[in-house]
Amino acid sequence: MGLPRLTIRRPRLPRTRAGQRRALQLLMLVCVLALLPATWLFVSTADRLHTTADVPRAKVAVVFGAGLWDGEPSPYLAHRLDAAARLYRAGRIEVVLVTGDNSRADYDEPDAMRAYLTRHGVPDKRIVSDYAGFDTWDSCVRAKKVFGVDRAVLITQGFHVRRAVALCQAAGVTSYGVGVAAKHDATWYYGGAREVAAAGKAALDALFQPDPTFLGPKEPGVAKALAAGRE
Repeated sequence: MGLPRLTIRRPRLPRTRAGQRRALQLLMLVCVLALLPATWLFVSTADRLHTTADVPRAKVAVVFGAGLWDGEPSPYLAHRLDAAARLYRAGRIEVVLVTGDNSRADYDEPDAMRAYLTRHGVPDKRIVSDYAGFDTWDSCVRAKKVFGVDRAVLITQGFHVRRAVALCQAAGVTSYGVGVAAKHDATWYYGGAREVAAAGKAALDALFQPDPTFLGPKEPGVAKALAAGRE
């Protein structure tokens, strides 16, 4: 006995003008809804993006992790840290909060970021490490609730800076974003494309404000680092 034939039915398009009009309206509605989160990010952060030369002074800068290469900051992360070091040397910030992933013993973004900053002129006592910054929302919530940061300069790449600012604002941190320049390579294009999808999650995070993966108790690291600068 032979095998049964598989019949593939093609989706039927509406035959009437009214049906075609409704299908087009539905498609347009889906497109509008898909673009709403990105539009929210653009509008809500329009007046909060700066360069290292004109960003308002703040006591704290937050640098978001961006991966390690053989235990050292990736080029993208190094650019973020370079910007933080420039702001510190210029006296525009006092403390750097480095936030990243340390979910495995063999992967430690914050310590690698700290070591890089100290090599570039930022005193170790002016650096605070957040080892549970697993994503942007987690980093923003922990900056506010764990480290007590109320106002900060956020340092990241241009394609990520709007999302970072919008989420930290939603978490209760008055934020000013510095989007550092980056070579338009495959990583840059991937990051830009990823932000379109990430905008949806960001909107949900800002709306529902879930707890981060790991919240933990309050930590005095930022307050101590600020006090150390006044000694």
